[in-house]
Amino acid sequence: MIDLRTLREDPDRLRASQRARGEDDSVVDTLLDLDERRRSALTSFESMRAEQKSMGKSVSKAQGEEKTALLQRAKDLASQVKAAEAEAEKLAGELDELLQTVPNIVEEGAPEGGEDDYVVLETHGEPRVFDFEPKDHLELGEGLGAIDMERGAKVSGSRFFFLKGLGARLQLGLLNMAMQQAIEAGFTPMIVPVLVKPETMQGTGFHVAHDKEIYRLPEDDLYLVGTSEVSLAGYHSQEILDAGDLPLRYAGWSSCFRREAGSYGKDTRGIIRVHQFDKVEMFSYVRPEDAHEEHLRLLDWEKEMLAKIEVPYRVIDTAAGDLGMSAARKYDCEAWIPTQGRYRELTSTSNCTEFQARRLSARYRDQDGKPRHLATLNGTLATTRWLVAILENHQQADGSVVVPEALRPYVGLEVLEPSK
Repeated sequence: MIDLRTLREDPDRLRASQRARGEDDSVVDTLLDLDERRRSALTSFESMRAEQKSMGKSVSKAQGEEKTALLQRAKDLASQVKAAEAEAEKLAGELDELLQTVPNIVEEGAPEGGEDDYVVLETHGEPRVFDFEPKDHLELGEGLGAIDMERGAKVSGSRFFFLKGLGARLQLGLLNMAMQQAIEAGFTPMIVPVLVKPETMQGTGFHVAHDKEIYRLPEDDLYLVGTSEVSLAGYHSQEILDAGDLPLRYAGWSSCFRREAGSYGKDTRGIIRVHQFDKVEMFSYVRPEDAHEEHLRLLDWEKEMLAKIEVPYRVIDTAAGDLGMSAARKYDCEAWIPTQGRYRELTSTSNCTEFQARRLSARYRDQDGKPRHLATLNGTLATTRWLVAILENHQQADGSVVVPEALRPYVGLEVLEPSK
């Protein structure tokens, strides 16, 4: 959540961030008013509480009418202390509830605007010119016996699928290559829980009560994660880490679940937008002052992975209005999809600054001995969607697909041949 000290010292920074996101900036005045009233109520409570303690000593020494008057005053004061404490707690609750709804402060330099207002930072590779009519990933996948949407729908419903044979081998190879790269870069590999408590989901920055993208198990009050970022963000919640252990970098492998509630009619063909997929996710805990540079490192690791699958791609700086609640800045890598004639997102990396750590109480103890909130960052290293780009960009006229050289040791094949 937002740092109250930053809010008090520089409210215009939050106002500008809200406007950049397309959000109402009047929430800043409401927060400041609640904070001032809460602190005033707390001051009154503490002042009366101190007087109450002092009066206890006076009563024990007084006699006669003086003692009677002091006892009456003590009784009145006790009632006032109780009321002041209740008021302070009420205002603190209101302040916290409102803070939970305010998104992270956008990093300076991020583009303003909405989904279409991104800025292209760099482009790698040229779209391939085919001397035949290219097939889309689903036609290729079906021809390879690699993707079975029909049986996925039969078993589980729309937007579910089976990866079979070559499809399973390709995905496992891709994710293993991603995990190996992460290990070589110093990340600790993690297989994470995919069901989390509401406080973990909420702490990461998702609105459990209102987010229609999240799957929930009501009887258990647990939520299916849409990314292992959630599990990894909660890993060090309610902890104080040693500064000497930072940075801490984890690579989480998990299945991910999204309801895709707002995507009716979009990308219904194939495996671009589905309810379940697998992903390797990078997650970093760092000092806040190191977060910006760590963000660029995560982007470089994503670009390293994309180079290994040999597809054209570009890097975009996501506009403020298209950022998630926790992100202060986000870079996406988008691969060229030949049959769509456009770039589609394959990776995202977000700098969440101290936002998630404040909500989850994840801290570190610096050299001065004081606990401070960590910064958290995340970045995609590979997902099921990457198969779309690999299949379409490396297809051949006979329906076979050449496996990118770096991926071959993990798949065990140089070419994926159509099933007979």
